[in-house]
Amino acid sequence: MSITRKVTELAKSLAARALAQDCLLCAAPGNDDILCPHCSTNLPTLGSERCPVCALPTPGSTLCGACLKQPPHFDATQAVYRYEFPIDRLIQSLKYTHRLTSAEFFGRALAQMPLSGRPDLILPVPLSAERLVQRGFNQALEIARPLTRALGMTLSVGHVHRNRDTPPQSQLAWKDRKKNIRHAFECKVDLSGKTVLVIDDVMTTGATLDELAQTLKAHGAARVENRVLARALKD
Repeated sequence: MSITRKVTELAKSLAARALAQDCLLCAAPGNDDILCPHCSTNLPTLGSERCPVCALPTPGSTLCGACLKQPPHFDATQAVYRYEFPIDRLIQSLKYTHRLTSAEFFGRALAQMPLSGRPDLILPVPLSAERLVQRGFNQALEIARPLTRALGMTLSVGHVHRNRDTPPQSQLAWKDRKKNIRHAFECKVDLSGKTVLVIDDVMTTGATLDELAQTLKAHGAARVENRVLARALKD
């Protein structure tokens, strides 16, 4: 083996050691991702039979009763995981302890889901200015980055704003969330005829995504699809 090749192999070995970290769930050593392969493959994925609009489980992937009775403003939703342990803890660690290495892992999971068609815009759900200052980053923006790289697109940042700071949806009863988020978004661009792919970390009642979709369609969007990391189930 040549000297050059030896140096190259040594550099690769040192880089791998520098990137290695313990699995966040089982503490298995030496992995170059946040989870070891065993924990990663045993995460609570959402079943394939689900409402195509809101992603709640339904037999035969039929529309759920809620979407039939009162269709939301968005047209489709895809979700990777069920919002339960340990996904809930991993998402919370990203949002509240600044574990940004999780964002790349989550973003790759979003990027692996099939698209119904190429969107015109990819839009992470915006945070209010106050919340952005508190947190220091927008988790929806961070997990959207790998998806946009995979599609060779750029993120839509700055065109849609959250124009007021609202109490966190997680602190409110389900019935109060729609009222809390009403008129919270402002769009500054013409979206006539465009398909917008909205990215978020968790979908619970869907009130935030519904309000955002309503704003986007009021500015001409023809179709709004959601892609979320985790879906909270009613049971």
